[in-house]
Amino acid sequence: MKLLFDYLVFPGFIFSACVGLMAGWVDRKVTARLQWRIGPPWHQNFTDILKLLGKETIVPAGTKATFLLAPFLGLGSLILAATILGLSVRNPLESFIGDLIVVVYLLTIPAISLIIGASSSQNPLASVGASREMKMILAYELPFILSIVAVIVKSSGAIELGQILNHQLNSGSNIFSWSGALAFLVAILCMQAKLGLVPFDASEAEQEIMGGTLIEYSGAPLAVFKLTKAVMLYTMPFFLIVLFLGRDLSPLFMIAKYAMLLVVIVLIKNTNPRLRIDQALRFFWRFPTLLALIAVILALFGK
Repeated sequence: MKLLFDYLVFPGFIFSACVGLMAGWVDRKVTARLQWRIGPPWHQNFTDILKLLGKETIVPAGTKATFLLAPFLGLGSLILAATILGLSVRNPLESFIGDLIVVVYLLTIPAISLIIGASSSQNPLASVGASREMKMILAYELPFILSIVAVIVKSSGAIELGQILNHQLNSGSNIFSWSGALAFLVAILCMQAKLGLVPFDASEAEQEIMGGTLIEYSGAPLAVFKLTKAVMLYTMPFFLIVLFLGRDLSPLFMIAKYAMLLVVIVLIKNTNPRLRIDQALRFFWRFPTLLALIAVILALFGK
Protein backbone atom coordinates (compact mmCIF):
# COMPACT_ATOMS: atom_id res chain seq x y z
CA MET A 1 0.00 0.00 0.00
CA LYS A 2 2.82 2.40 0.89
CA LEU A 3 4.61 1.63 -2.40
CA LEU A 4 1.42 2.33 -4.35
CA PHE A 5 1.02 5.65 -2.53
CA ASP A 6 4.63 6.58 -3.35
CA TYR A 7 4.17 5.98 -7.07
CA LEU A 8 0.66 7.37 -7.50
CA VAL A 9 0.52 10.26 -5.01
CA PHE A 10 3.76 11.46 -3.39
CA PRO A 11 6.46 11.78 -4.61
CA GLY A 12 5.10 10.12 -7.75
CA PHE A 13 2.39 10.89 -10.27
CA ILE A 14 -0.03 13.37 -8.67
CA PHE A 15 2.62 15.45 -6.92
CA SER A 16 5.03 15.64 -9.89
CA ALA A 17 2.18 16.38 -12.34
CA CYS A 18 0.77 19.20 -10.20
CA VAL A 19 4.18 20.80 -9.64
CA GLY A 20 5.02 20.47 -13.34
CA LEU A 21 1.73 21.99 -14.47
CA MET A 22 2.13 24.90 -12.05
CA ALA A 23 5.70 25.43 -13.25
CA GLY A 24 4.39 25.45 -16.82
CA TRP A 25 1.91 28.14 -15.79
CA VAL A 26 4.75 30.23 -14.32
CA ASP A 27 6.61 29.86 -17.62
CA ARG A 28 3.56 30.95 -19.63
CA LYS A 29 2.79 33.83 -17.27
CA VAL A 30 6.33 35.22 -17.29
CA THR A 31 6.54 34.83 -21.07
CA ALA A 32 3.25 36.69 -21.46
CA ARG A 33 4.41 39.55 -19.23
CA LEU A 34 7.61 39.89 -21.24
CA GLN A 35 5.44 40.23 -24.35
CA TRP A 36 3.10 42.76 -22.71
CA ARG A 37 0.27 40.25 -22.40
CA ILE A 38 -1.70 39.28 -19.29
CA GLY A 39 -1.17 35.54 -19.57
CA PRO A 40 -3.39 32.63 -18.50
CA PRO A 41 -4.91 32.03 -15.04
CA TRP A 42 -3.12 29.61 -12.69
CA HIS A 43 -5.48 26.74 -13.49
CA GLN A 44 -5.17 27.00 -17.29
CA ASN A 45 -2.79 24.05 -17.73
CA PHE A 46 -5.01 21.82 -15.59
CA THR A 47 -8.03 22.91 -17.61
CA ASP A 48 -6.24 22.20 -20.90
CA ILE A 49 -5.40 18.64 -19.82
CA LEU A 50 -8.97 17.94 -18.68
CA LYS A 51 -10.37 19.44 -21.90
CA LEU A 52 -8.11 17.25 -24.06
CA LEU A 53 -9.06 14.14 -22.07
CA GLY A 54 -12.70 14.77 -22.97
CA LYS A 55 -12.09 15.26 -26.69
CA GLU A 56 -12.29 12.66 -29.42
CA THR A 57 -9.10 10.76 -30.20
CA ILE A 58 -8.52 10.64 -33.95
CA VAL A 59 -6.26 7.81 -35.09
CA PRO A 60 -4.75 8.27 -38.59
CA ALA A 61 -5.31 5.47 -41.06
CA GLY A 62 -2.48 2.97 -41.32
CA THR A 63 -0.97 3.69 -37.91
CA LYS A 64 0.34 0.99 -35.61
CA ALA A 65 -0.53 0.26 -31.98
CA THR A 66 2.63 2.09 -30.93
CA PHE A 67 0.94 5.35 -31.95
CA LEU A 68 -1.37 5.09 -28.93
CA LEU A 69 1.07 3.32 -26.60
CA ALA A 70 3.96 5.78 -27.04
CA PRO A 71 2.51 8.62 -24.87
CA PHE A 72 1.97 6.28 -21.91
CA LEU A 73 5.50 4.88 -22.26
CA GLY A 74 7.00 8.34 -21.82
CA LEU A 75 4.73 9.32 -18.93
CA GLY A 76 5.27 6.03 -17.09
CA SER A 77 9.04 6.34 -17.28
CA LEU A 78 8.99 9.89 -15.91
CA ILE A 79 6.70 8.98 -13.03
CA LEU A 80 9.11 6.20 -12.10
CA ALA A 81 12.09 8.58 -12.31
CA ALA A 82 10.33 11.22 -10.20
CA THR A 83 9.46 8.60 -7.59
CA ILE A 84 13.03 7.30 -7.37
CA LEU A 85 14.37 10.84 -6.99
CA GLY A 86 11.77 11.73 -4.38
CA LEU A 87 12.45 8.62 -2.31
CA SER A 88 16.21 9.20 -2.44
CA VAL A 89 15.74 12.73 -1.08
CA ARG A 90 13.22 11.67 1.56
CA ASN A 91 15.51 8.93 2.80
CA PRO A 92 18.93 8.48 1.15
CA LEU A 93 19.15 5.01 2.70
CA GLU A 94 16.25 3.89 0.48
CA SER A 95 18.34 4.34 -2.67
CA PHE A 96 19.56 1.21 -4.43
CA ILE A 97 22.75 0.40 -6.31
CA GLY A 98 22.75 1.98 -9.74
CA ASP A 99 19.61 4.08 -9.25
CA LEU A 100 21.46 7.03 -10.81
CA ILE A 101 21.96 5.03 -14.02
CA VAL A 102 18.31 3.93 -13.95
CA VAL A 103 17.13 7.56 -13.68
CA VAL A 104 19.39 8.61 -16.59
CA TYR A 105 17.85 5.89 -18.77
CA LEU A 106 14.31 6.76 -17.68
CA LEU A 107 14.84 10.42 -18.57
CA THR A 108 15.72 9.39 -22.12
CA ILE A 109 12.54 7.37 -22.72
CA PRO A 110 10.14 10.37 -23.17
CA ALA A 111 12.16 11.53 -26.19
CA ILE A 112 12.18 7.98 -27.54
CA SER A 113 8.41 7.75 -27.07
CA LEU A 114 8.03 10.94 -29.13
CA ILE A 115 10.10 9.38 -31.90
CA ILE A 116 8.11 6.13 -31.80
CA GLY A 117 4.75 7.92 -31.82
CA ALA A 118 5.68 10.33 -34.60
CA SER A 119 7.14 7.56 -36.74
CA SER A 120 3.94 5.54 -36.33
CA SER A 121 1.68 8.38 -37.46
CA GLN A 122 2.52 8.09 -41.18
CA ASN A 123 2.67 11.88 -41.45
CA PRO A 124 5.66 13.37 -43.34
CA LEU A 125 5.87 16.40 -41.02
CA ALA A 126 5.83 14.10 -38.00
CA SER A 127 8.64 12.10 -39.62
CA VAL A 128 10.66 15.30 -39.95
CA GLY A 129 10.03 16.00 -36.25
CA ALA A 130 11.04 12.44 -35.32
CA SER A 131 14.25 12.79 -37.34
CA ARG A 132 15.08 16.04 -35.58
CA GLU A 133 14.35 14.52 -32.17
CA MET A 134 16.72 11.62 -32.89
CA LYS A 135 19.46 14.05 -33.86
CA MET A 136 18.84 16.11 -30.73
CA ILE A 137 19.27 13.00 -28.55
CA LEU A 138 22.57 12.28 -30.28
CA ALA A 139 23.59 15.89 -29.67
CA TYR A 140 22.83 16.42 -25.99
CA GLU A 141 23.15 12.96 -24.43
CA LEU A 142 26.96 12.83 -24.63
CA PRO A 143 27.64 16.10 -22.77
CA PHE A 144 24.81 15.33 -20.34
CA ILE A 145 26.31 11.95 -19.44
CA LEU A 146 29.78 13.47 -19.16
CA SER A 147 28.45 16.06 -16.70
CA ILE A 148 27.01 13.21 -14.62
CA VAL A 149 30.35 11.36 -14.84
CA ALA A 150 32.00 14.43 -13.29
CA VAL A 151 29.58 14.15 -10.36
CA ILE A 152 30.29 10.43 -10.02
CA VAL A 153 34.04 11.08 -9.94
CA LYS A 154 33.61 13.82 -7.33
CA SER A 155 31.51 11.42 -5.23
CA SER A 156 34.27 8.78 -5.16
CA GLY A 157 32.66 6.66 -7.84
CA ALA A 158 29.18 6.56 -6.28
CA ILE A 159 26.33 5.58 -8.60
CA GLU A 160 23.70 5.72 -5.87
CA LEU A 161 21.71 8.91 -5.42
CA GLY A 162 21.80 8.45 -1.65
CA GLN A 163 25.61 8.25 -1.61
CA ILE A 164 25.87 11.36 -3.82
CA LEU A 165 23.60 13.24 -1.41
CA ASN A 166 25.59 12.04 1.62
CA HIS A 167 28.84 13.12 -0.06
CA GLN A 168 27.44 16.63 -0.56
CA LEU A 169 26.17 16.71 3.01
CA ASN A 170 29.71 16.05 4.25
CA SER A 171 31.75 17.92 1.64
CA GLY A 172 29.42 20.65 0.35
CA SER A 173 27.34 20.93 -2.81
CA ASN A 174 29.08 19.77 -5.99
CA ILE A 175 28.42 23.09 -7.70
CA PHE A 176 30.89 24.85 -5.37
CA SER A 177 33.95 23.59 -7.22
CA TRP A 178 35.42 24.21 -10.67
CA SER A 179 34.47 20.80 -12.01
CA GLY A 180 31.01 20.93 -10.44
CA ALA A 181 30.28 24.43 -11.77
CA LEU A 182 31.29 23.49 -15.33
CA ALA A 183 29.29 20.25 -15.18
CA PHE A 184 26.28 22.15 -13.81
CA LEU A 185 26.44 24.66 -16.68
CA VAL A 186 26.52 21.83 -19.21
CA ALA A 187 23.67 20.02 -17.46
CA ILE A 188 21.50 23.17 -17.61
CA LEU A 189 21.99 23.44 -21.38
CA CYS A 190 21.18 19.75 -21.82
CA MET A 191 18.15 20.13 -19.55
CA GLN A 192 16.79 22.84 -21.86
CA ALA A 193 17.15 20.46 -24.80
CA LYS A 194 15.57 17.55 -22.93
CA LEU A 195 12.61 19.76 -22.08
CA GLY A 196 12.21 20.59 -25.78
CA LEU A 197 12.23 24.33 -25.14
CA VAL A 198 13.67 27.20 -27.16
CA PRO A 199 16.33 27.31 -28.53
CA PHE A 200 16.23 23.50 -28.85
CA ASP A 201 12.60 22.92 -29.89
CA ALA A 202 13.27 22.07 -33.54
CA SER A 203 11.36 18.77 -33.33
CA GLU A 204 8.03 20.56 -32.66
CA ALA A 205 8.68 23.98 -34.30
CA GLU A 206 5.08 25.08 -34.91
CA GLN A 207 6.11 27.78 -37.39
CA GLU A 208 8.01 25.28 -39.55
CA ILE A 209 6.44 21.82 -39.23
CA MET A 210 3.14 22.62 -37.46
CA GLY A 211 3.82 20.70 -34.29
CA GLY A 212 6.11 18.09 -35.81
CA THR A 213 6.11 15.02 -33.59
CA LEU A 214 2.67 15.89 -32.16
CA ILE A 215 0.92 16.94 -35.36
CA GLU A 216 -1.34 13.85 -35.59
CA TYR A 217 -2.12 13.57 -31.89
CA SER A 218 -5.44 14.63 -30.40
CA GLY A 219 -7.64 13.91 -27.41
CA ALA A 220 -6.30 11.78 -24.56
CA PRO A 221 -2.96 10.79 -26.18
CA LEU A 222 -2.13 14.46 -26.76
CA ALA A 223 -3.09 15.20 -23.15
CA VAL A 224 -0.71 12.47 -21.98
CA PHE A 225 2.14 13.93 -24.03
CA LYS A 226 1.50 17.40 -22.61
CA LEU A 227 1.33 15.94 -19.11
CA THR A 228 4.62 14.16 -19.77
CA LYS A 229 6.23 17.48 -20.68
CA ALA A 230 4.87 18.99 -17.45
CA VAL A 231 6.27 16.12 -15.35
CA MET A 232 9.61 16.54 -17.14
CA LEU A 233 9.59 20.22 -16.15
CA TYR A 234 9.49 19.04 -12.55
CA THR A 235 11.79 16.03 -12.80
CA MET A 236 14.76 17.49 -14.71
CA PRO A 237 15.41 20.46 -12.37
CA PHE A 238 14.86 18.13 -9.40
CA PHE A 239 17.49 15.77 -10.81
CA LEU A 240 20.02 18.59 -11.15
CA ILE A 241 19.30 19.73 -7.60
CA VAL A 242 20.08 16.23 -6.31
CA LEU A 243 23.32 16.03 -8.33
CA PHE A 244 24.70 19.54 -7.83
CA LEU A 245 22.81 21.31 -5.03
CA GLY A 246 22.28 18.51 -2.53
CA ARG A 247 23.80 20.06 0.58
CA ASP A 248 20.51 21.24 2.11
CA LEU A 249 17.32 19.52 0.97
CA SER A 250 14.88 21.00 3.46
CA PRO A 251 11.50 21.92 1.89
CA LEU A 252 12.19 25.67 1.92
CA PHE A 253 15.59 25.35 0.25
CA MET A 254 14.25 22.81 -2.25
CA ILE A 255 11.55 25.27 -3.33
CA ALA A 256 14.12 28.07 -3.61
CA LYS A 257 16.50 25.94 -5.69
CA TYR A 258 13.73 24.73 -7.95
CA ALA A 259 12.48 28.28 -8.45
CA MET A 260 16.01 29.38 -9.34
CA LEU A 261 16.33 26.69 -12.02
CA LEU A 262 12.86 27.51 -13.34
CA VAL A 263 13.89 31.15 -13.72
CA VAL A 264 16.97 30.05 -15.68
CA ILE A 265 14.80 27.88 -17.96
CA VAL A 266 12.38 30.74 -18.65
CA LEU A 267 15.20 33.23 -19.25
CA ILE A 268 16.93 30.96 -21.77
CA LYS A 269 13.62 30.31 -23.50
CA ASN A 270 12.73 33.97 -23.86
CA THR A 271 16.11 35.39 -24.81
CA ASN A 272 17.21 33.02 -27.59
CA PRO A 273 15.96 32.27 -31.11
CA ARG A 274 15.34 28.70 -32.22
CA LEU A 275 18.44 26.94 -33.53
CA ARG A 276 18.37 24.91 -36.71
CA ILE A 277 18.97 21.24 -36.09
CA ASP A 278 22.47 21.40 -37.62
CA GLN A 279 23.31 24.41 -35.45
CA ALA A 280 22.12 22.55 -32.34
CA LEU A 281 24.23 19.52 -33.23
CA ARG A 282 27.37 21.60 -33.76
CA PHE A 283 26.70 23.54 -30.55
CA PHE A 284 26.38 20.48 -28.30
CA TRP A 285 29.24 18.54 -29.90
CA ARG A 286 31.58 21.50 -29.47
CA PHE A 287 31.15 23.72 -26.44
CA PRO A 288 29.11 21.67 -23.90
CA THR A 289 30.99 18.47 -24.72
CA LEU A 290 34.35 20.23 -24.35
CA LEU A 291 33.28 21.85 -21.07
CA ALA A 292 31.99 18.51 -19.76
CA LEU A 293 35.31 16.82 -20.62
CA ILE A 294 37.20 19.57 -18.80
CA ALA A 295 34.86 19.08 -15.81
CA VAL A 296 35.62 15.33 -15.74
CA ILE A 297 39.38 15.97 -15.93
CA LEU A 298 39.20 18.57 -13.14
CA ALA A 299 37.15 16.16 -11.03
CA LEU A 300 39.81 13.47 -11.52
CA PHE A 301 42.38 15.92 -10.15
CA GLY A 302 40.12 16.79 -7.22
CA LYS A 303 39.28 20.31 -8.35
